[in-house]
Amino acid sequence: MSGPGRLATPRGAHLEMVGAVLAGEGLRGLARIASRYVGAPVALIVPRLGTAEASWQRFERYVAARLRGAEVERPPEVTAEVPISSGGQEVGYVLLLGEGSDEAAEYLHMAAIAALTEVAVADAREETAQSLRGAFLERVLRGEEQDAQAILRAAKRLGCDLSKGYVALCADPGGPVAGRVIAALRSERADSIAQAIDGRVYALLAGERGPVERLASRLPGGAVAGVSSVYRDAADARRALEEAELVLEVKAAGGEATPEAINDGAYRLLFRALVSHPEEVRDLYERTVAPLVRYDEQYGTQLVATLSSYLEHNCNMQATASAIHTHRHTVAYRLDRVRELTGLDPLVTEHRERLSLGLKAYRVIAPRLPR
Repeated sequence: MSGPGRLATPRGAHLEMVGAVLAGEGLRGLARIASRYVGAPVALIVPRLGTAEASWQRFERYVAARLRGAEVERPPEVTAEVPISSGGQEVGYVLLLGEGSDEAAEYLHMAAIAALTEVAVADAREETAQSLRGAFLERVLRGEEQDAQAILRAAKRLGCDLSKGYVALCADPGGPVAGRVIAALRSERADSIAQAIDGRVYALLAGERGPVERLASRLPGGAVAGVSSVYRDAADARRALEEAELVLEVKAAGGEATPEAINDGAYRLLFRALVSHPEEVRDLYERTVAPLVRYDEQYGTQLVATLSSYLEHNCNMQATASAIHTHRHTVAYRLDRVRELTGLDPLVTEHRERLSLGLKAYRVIAPRLPR
């Protein structure tokens, strides 16, 4: 079977394909030209560039599986395929969908070569965008970007709308794999602003904390990440990034940073102390509530919970009893045990402050404590 491709030389066909890519027609335009030369429909699939044509989605799943090395059955429409290879690595496939001309194989290989131009253009575009994101985040971290409207505008130009709330993320890639972490963030959240700075990956992501926490738990290469609380004012972007960095350091030190604790001034001081002087936080814990924790574990009592509730309810005995579903006399008895075990009286203001700080220290270092 002969197709329209016989009317042009192979060199002319190749130049036409590359010209279409450089003119911005993308893989869709390239496929249209290749189809004309081979006399049958053609699909060009490069998963990392996304699906150029809605009808190609099922082929993209097939190609993605092939690139992962999975055993997968070829769709019945596909009669021939040619890999698109860059640097010795397959990044996609040119698929022939039907019976083509006698010269189909030659033109499919031309399309694969021309597709590399589109891959290079996309990579250069992404590299430029990454540089802009990095420059933006570095300026924010250095305090050079502080005006809320200027930050909103800059973030929006980079595809991220911070106007309705956002969180920051700071990740330690655990090795020279920062690019993989950034790629993972971008693949799941195309609107994220992420960049490697001084060996860590920093990012701003619009929305609430929960989805970002889940995304952080799936980062590749065993990367550990800290996620900030939600911020509403773009002027706080630097504070959000620093908070995420602090949460990461607390995690690395074996502590725990909950969203509630993040916004408490005393907790923040303890977090910083845990990062720089962990022995001081452990010493504070030992000199305050450690005997209560050990007593509860040994005898199954609730001294720590009772003390915590008592402090949370402004030292109101009746409110505490109602909150923990027990009698006020039981609360009084447990507070007496607190005094006996710690030497600190919950009824004395100065002692209460030390016990409160001790409880916070306990919550921060709890994951590190032996059980």
